[in-house]
Amino acid sequence: MDTQNNHKVERIAKVIARAGLCSRRDAEAWIRKGRVAVNGKVLDSPAFTVTDADKIVVDGKPLKRAEQARLFLYHKPVGLVTTHKDEKGRATVFEQLPSHLPRLISVGRLDLNTEGLLLLTNDGELARYLELPQTGWTRSYRVRVRGKVEQETLDSLQKGITVEGMRYKGIKARLEDVSKGQDKANSWISMTLREGKNREIRRVMEALGLEVNRLIRISYGPFQLGKMKVQEVKEIPAPVLKEQVKAFFK
Repeated sequence: MDTQNNHKVERIAKVIARAGLCSRRDAEAWIRKGRVAVNGKVLDSPAFTVTDADKIVVDGKPLKRAEQARLFLYHKPVGLVTTHKDEKGRATVFEQLPSHLPRLISVGRLDLNTEGLLLLTNDGELARYLELPQTGWTRSYRVRVRGKVEQETLDSLQKGITVEGMRYKGIKARLEDVSKGQDKANSWISMTLREGKNREIRRVMEALGLEVNRLIRISYGPFQLGKMKVQEVKEIPAPVLKEQVKAFFK
């Protein structure tokens, strides 16, 4: 551990992320735009380290030190974007959250027309950690598609697939039976993936000649949507969080 006069030394972007203002990547962008000052000096590069003795200011406001990392489950409905502000004026997830919650950021995103489980945290570094494929957490979805597909075709996705130059790693996909909602026009598919790239499921299904008309994330790692009501928020107890993400808290 780097220290300076008995103070822990950390990269400035990491400190901002841990305070829950944004992700580390966004913090680096803010620094380059001149939105961050340390001890009265505006920074122009994220290649800068600080200690808890330094005075950090973001957008003219003193940075609050990081609180204990917290994680929340949220049942996102269709029609909300997963950003704090939207240039098109669309409603956002964060505008709909209860006012008593701390400032939160999302662990990855669900697009406008995707519903289901979204993880939220007050700690940008935790969000970054949980998004990494190396963390090993899978994401599971129920997907309704227009069109017919054979299980043999879905099995081929386990080897990975390239769509318009984008390579997607192996995806587990299982055609659900009629009792779970198939009809003449639509099929339901259970899918599990590790990466969760932008619009991955929709693009892969389109490559198979299928149109996604409903997409629900039902789990992220060990956390399940279960019977959560739409827009319900549930906090993961601290002991459970630390047990599930031991490596992050070491």
